[in-house]
Amino acid sequence: MITVTELADLGHFKNDWLEARYHFSFAGYRDPARSGIGALRVWNDDTIQPGGSFEPHGHCDMEIITYLRRGAITHEDSLGNKGVTRAGDVQVMSAGSGIRHAERNLEPGITTLFQIWIVPARNNLSPRWETREFPKDSRAGWLHPLASGRAGDADAIAIHQDAAVLGATLKPGETIAHRLPDGRRAYLVAARGAISVNGVAAPERAGVAVAGEDAITITAAAAAEVVLVDVA
Repeated sequence: MITVTELADLGHFKNDWLEARYHFSFAGYRDPARSGIGALRVWNDDTIQPGGSFEPHGHCDMEIITYLRRGAITHEDSLGNKGVTRAGDVQVMSAGSGIRHAERNLEPGITTLFQIWIVPARNNLSPRWETREFPKDSRAGWLHPLASGRAGDADAIAIHQDAAVLGATLKPGETIAHRLPDGRRAYLVAARGAISVNGVAAPERAGVAVAGEDAITITAAAAAEVVLVDVA
């Protein structure tokens, strides 16, 4: 089954520095029908104005993956980590037994990103943070594992769950396939460009939930950038 939820139908929050669309229940947005897929609990589509800042706050027992679409985000945490993640790249924070962090847009322009939360397989692990460059040409025409706890995804940033965040860039009309064996499910979003999934049309930034399919075929209606989460 393929279910498409368009951008305008997602949860919404806006203040003077942040506009967020919530694919699943988050903060003040609650929809019992949209509480996540398996271990995937949060997918936020954030637009952060210059100077916008998530000031220091804490998390525990969550794998928090940030995919930068435009601009950059500056990270600082209670472990002493500091770093900048830029468009096309990924950062992972394993909150584990507890970590405090801040995320700030210190750039002159707008930053846009996907923030994805995955429940870890075990609680109370040691917290950690990592950022890595993923050149877009490394994702051309295939789904490149960006963050993963699956066996065999050695090039991805490690997470503590049998799940993977994958990214691809597609030319107009290009098609890629992804298998979902053993009842696995997927959730994907075209960060840029319209796509279809097994023939079902999905506009830019719409959420596509996949369940009960052995495989999916993703076709780009125009040049597209796709992010997909594969979960049990």
